[in-house]
Amino acid sequence: MQPPVLALDTRPCAPRARLTRPLPLTRPLSLTIPLLLALGLAPALAAAADAWPSRAVRWIVPFPAGGPVDLIARPVAQRLGEAWGQPVVLDFRPGGGSMIGSEAVARAAPDGYTMLATVAQHAINPAIHARMPYDTVRDFTPVVQVASSPFMLVVNPALPARSVRELLATARARPGQLTYASAGPGSLNHLAGEMLRTVGKVDIVHVPYKGGAPAVADVVGGHVAFMFSNIVGVASQVKAGRLRPLAVTTASRTPLLPDLPTMAEAGVPGFDAESWAGVLGPAGLPRAVVDRTAREIDRLLKAPDLRETLRAQGAEAAGGTPEQFAARITADLARWAKVARESGARAD
Repeated sequence: MQPPVLALDTRPCAPRARLTRPLPLTRPLSLTIPLLLALGLAPALAAAADAWPSRAVRWIVPFPAGGPVDLIARPVAQRLGEAWGQPVVLDFRPGGGSMIGSEAVARAAPDGYTMLATVAQHAINPAIHARMPYDTVRDFTPVVQVASSPFMLVVNPALPARSVRELLATARARPGQLTYASAGPGSLNHLAGEMLRTVGKVDIVHVPYKGGAPAVADVVGGHVAFMFSNIVGVASQVKAGRLRPLAVTTASRTPLLPDLPTMAEAGVPGFDAESWAGVLGPAGLPRAVVDRTAREIDRLLKAPDLRETLRAQGAEAAGGTPEQFAARITADLARWAKVARESGARAD
């Protein structure tokens, strides 16, 4: 017998009336849960959490199958399903800069059977979209960070820049002429480029593409001077000498590329732009579900074979507590809001 909470209609009321309201545009589910408790459903919620999971758990991935998020989430979901004795199924809902899939989770019942497997774009979106169909903070429950993924600054080898300082000098000598590529407006590599433009005080030009692969191809082809990319997206081109790596975007050096300096070490103090992958649930997710998921994933991420699997995708295993993940999201919300405000970057 399913607990009563699974049958509740959590869809927002009168959505058209909210289109003219400031963010959040929809009623946060976090306001609904205290109401349910007040109606005397606390025992049902507790019972559901105690029995969880008794069937398949669905992780909605707001990006295409076969992409970087899939390659990180899939091995973790597989091992988690084996540990629980219940499958963890990936449900791909790409589109809207990850907002289509994320909204589906925000509207889901907080029973632990629908979760969100996403990346740092989740914290970037509020900075670059004037309107969103959910509130990034109030409509979600952070569960655990799965991995961190540094980006790498790479240039076409024909560019006479063998360091970040030389790249900045070239940009200052040719204002408005040096171009950088991104996977599209509002993407992390776009915001990283805008961070370089504002922090480095250089006049560089953004060239957006529809995805990371064509952006990389045009940097390799010399049509665009440089870009920030996840490691996997450019590793083969760097190895073949078709791209020159200058620095990683993290605050400290990454074990994935220990000899490559950070942007700060290379001449841009305060530069920190790192992606992450993590799991969130809807607002009001029972603490027992949050804790069990976080503890189990944290345990799994200590396994050497899984850590190596993630490294092969250019990611370092993370883990930790829900509170640590929530703090990471909060910090990123502030970071990307500042970059968007200072640069004027928007997704539309």
